[in-house]
Amino acid sequence: MELLSHLALGFETALSLQNLFYAFVGCLLGTLIGVLPGLGPSTTIAMLLPITYTLQPVAALIMLAGIYYGAQYGGSTTAILVNLPGESSSVVTAIDGYLRARTGRAGAALATAGISSFIAGCFATLVLAAFAVPMAELAFNFGPAEYFSLMVLGLVGAVVLASGSLVKAIGMILLGLVLGLVGTDVNSGVARYSFNIPELTDGINFVGVAMGIFGFAEIITNVEQREHRETFTNKVTNLFPTRDDFRRMMPAALRGTALGTVLGILPGGGATLSSFAAYTLEKKLSKRNAEFGHGAIEGVAGPEAANNAGAQTSFVPLLTLGIPSNVVMALMVGAMTIHNIQPGPQVMTSNPELFWGLIASMWVGNAMLIVLNLPLIGLWVKLLKVPYRYLYPAILVFCCIGVYSINNNTFDVFMTAGFGVLGYVFSRCGMEPAPLLLGFVLGPMMEENLRRALLLSRGEFSTLVTRPLSLGLLLATLALLVIVALPAIKKTREDAFQEA
Repeated sequence: MELLSHLALGFETALSLQNLFYAFVGCLLGTLIGVLPGLGPSTTIAMLLPITYTLQPVAALIMLAGIYYGAQYGGSTTAILVNLPGESSSVVTAIDGYLRARTGRAGAALATAGISSFIAGCFATLVLAAFAVPMAELAFNFGPAEYFSLMVLGLVGAVVLASGSLVKAIGMILLGLVLGLVGTDVNSGVARYSFNIPELTDGINFVGVAMGIFGFAEIITNVEQREHRETFTNKVTNLFPTRDDFRRMMPAALRGTALGTVLGILPGGGATLSSFAAYTLEKKLSKRNAEFGHGAIEGVAGPEAANNAGAQTSFVPLLTLGIPSNVVMALMVGAMTIHNIQPGPQVMTSNPELFWGLIASMWVGNAMLIVLNLPLIGLWVKLLKVPYRYLYPAILVFCCIGVYSINNNTFDVFMTAGFGVLGYVFSRCGMEPAPLLLGFVLGPMMEENLRRALLLSRGEFSTLVTRPLSLGLLLATLALLVIVALPAIKKTREDAFQEA
């Protein structure tokens, strides 16, 4: 009954005219940036962070959440029609979805993606609502030592589950931790690593880092690439799947939903990892293995269900523990910080309208996305014909205005440009910027909790291993490092990312 009363409060908040409008804007923008290759939810959310400063906290977070899970819907449209994934989580959808489109089954493929996404999104939101209260109650038992150990586990999980070199990912985490230390020491009041630059005494601007390494760097990377898009121009018909399609897609969608729900909660998980894992699972379980790579409907249903489930359950550790599980959740932490909201279990009691309103808005958003995607397929395809050279100058100007408007300081614009160049260098060197941002967000939180733990234990580091829950989290971290170092596991990890 208590859960029902919480959900009633959530729907009352989410169904207000203002919040409905921003849910629609978020879903529309999410679909749009999912459709347009080269833009992703992390880039878009980073660019929109300055705008959220002028919005109510509930409306801002509802809009940003809509962008994240809306991008999973939009990415499948171009993956199927153009063989050009608009979102990284739609890469595997393109393998079989595009071949179905080429054989005249584009409508059924798009409907399969939409229906699977809707089922997964609704179920994952239900899991989020069900897990919210018990996980928040568990979080109240956490002390500084437990929070520090949990953050260490989160960072290690992000490294292990990141694609590419483990060494490079660890390097990016460490760089993010160092950048997070810049500013004034809370205890002593002494400026650290500010190099006598007054603007750095308050620390490096989170929006500048996020917008630079994602927004500006993405623009530079895409401008240097030649555009080539083979658009599927045949008229899309027969949107409703056949009975045989339903018989084959539903088990795959349910398996993808279950897998994505679990992987989304894990540190470093989320939509992309979930879709990769679901495709691999379907390929292993299918009795029609030969069809994979040649238009298997399970290769569309499983990954699309998984990426939407993973996108929405990644909110579980953010809302209940205050720990971001991936880069988009780190950006959500930044959005909450802008509004002076401390992520964690206290949000449920101090700001229940925001907590439950955000959860309820996900059901509303999933319904909006079904309406937005299938009827507007023609519009999304036409948008693909807009050259990037017309889009990116406008985006760049928009970013600069947004960064400047936060503090009315040109230093922030120059710093963002510097991080943009740095992000471009990372891209050229094959180094993912996501671990850097996670380290940057979690670094100050880790330092604060470690200091509190040592203060309470009178300087004894043993407090991290004498408290059972903290010890368990550190042992889980160690086990994760040992497992991923095993040759067989390391090879499997590399093969999975290469295949995806």
